[in-house]
Amino acid sequence: MTPTSTGVRKLAATLYAYAFLTDLVLLYPVYALLFADSGLSVGQISSLFVIWSLAGLALEAPSGAWADAISRRRMLCLAPLCAAAGFALWTLAPSYPAFAAGFVAWGAGGALASGALEALVFDELDHLGAADRYARTIGRARTAGTVGVLVAILLAGPVFDAGGYLAVGSASVAACLLAAAVAARLPEHRNVAAVPTAVSGAAPPAATGPDPGGDDEPGWWQGLRAGVAEMHRNHRVRAAVLLVAAVTAVWGALEEYTPLLARDTGVAVSTVPLLLLLVALGQVAGGLLAPLGQRLGAGGYALLLAGSAVALAGGALLRQWAGFLLLAAAFCGFQLGSVLADTRLQERIDSGTRATVTSLAGLATELTVIAAYAGYGLVAGVAGNPAAFAVAAVPYLLVAVLLAAGRGGRRDGPAGAGTRPGPAGAGRPSRGPAGAGRPSRVSAEGVGRSDA
Repeated sequence: MTPTSTGVRKLAATLYAYAFLTDLVLLYPVYALLFADSGLSVGQISSLFVIWSLAGLALEAPSGAWADAISRRRMLCLAPLCAAAGFALWTLAPSYPAFAAGFVAWGAGGALASGALEALVFDELDHLGAADRYARTIGRARTAGTVGVLVAILLAGPVFDAGGYLAVGSASVAACLLAAAVAARLPEHRNVAAVPTAVSGAAPPAATGPDPGGDDEPGWWQGLRAGVAEMHRNHRVRAAVLLVAAVTAVWGALEEYTPLLARDTGVAVSTVPLLLLLVALGQVAGGLLAPLGQRLGAGGYALLLAGSAVALAGGALLRQWAGFLLLAAAFCGFQLGSVLADTRLQERIDSGTRATVTSLAGLATELTVIAAYAGYGLVAGVAGNPAAFAVAAVPYLLVAVLLAAGRGGRRDGPAGAGTRPGPAGAGRPSRGPAGAGRPSRVSAEGVGRSDA
């Protein structure tokens, strides 16, 4: 076995363990019940979800810059510790203030991991001369996270019967602590002292006056400025960021509403988890198909999105349990499409600003998710859940049309496979699955250009 193969295997095994433990949170299927049993109204519970989203939004971009300036591995160690603190608060002091503080901590943990993991994995593979394995590795990591959620759902019932919310909460805290310990074993071969002040390969912006910050600025702030500057100047990076948000956000938001759609099929409440299991298995398959997905050209990627959109709408409008077979196929395609879009982004970012730009993509995705929540509520309130799912398929059809029309049959796939001349990690200063730490979750010119 070559040193490169050994290094890749070690990185992948550690990453998969981290992704599994991060999502092995037994509180996932019962925390809404915990809130209700603690006397919270529906309005108060909804306000907690808003607090959760706002906490993640506020820290998304700064956390990426911190990871680039300090240590991506350190951020990945801190992320599950933040979640553990939040779950401990919920378990030991169940009340609205504790729930709100816990969501702030959980949102902070998700933001710390978002961007840092993708950047660390890509740069470590690049360091090993195996950057072409990123889609395979990150796809399997997302699958490991989904398996963690499934195991948590299966274990939550027996553990709750044995010890109530205290036992479920304690198990969730323990899983997070184990995840932090695993993160400490992730490799990181990069010079964290080298903070970018300009984007690699681009000329520095013309001076328009004295720099108000200059060398006195903190390193993370310089990194944040460099990441924003790279997005501003490099249309290929900007297009990739927009594609990540467009492909990932809507189906990520729909995950929260699949139980409602399942209930609308008329099945017994006890059958709803089985239908959700079908959807989860579709996501698992999508992550595992990432290596095959890298062979798709632009036309193939557009067909993937269009086919998944048709399956989504058809499965929802069928209004029968069998429609969830189509929904599973749709979520399989969307998971694969998200992995390929993320791979495309990582291949285009300068290493020094990788975590920052990836976090900016996470910020764009989270904003789009909030818009999807609002749109879904409006449509579902008027026409019902099946119609809202069908309408949610429309953005994917639009993105597919833009990609197919703008690229005109070129074979350079969405992940940019084959575009890198070779390993770029050697000799340069050298962050996991998007949405880590959470149970779920375009410009026409930018996405549609053949060189985007």
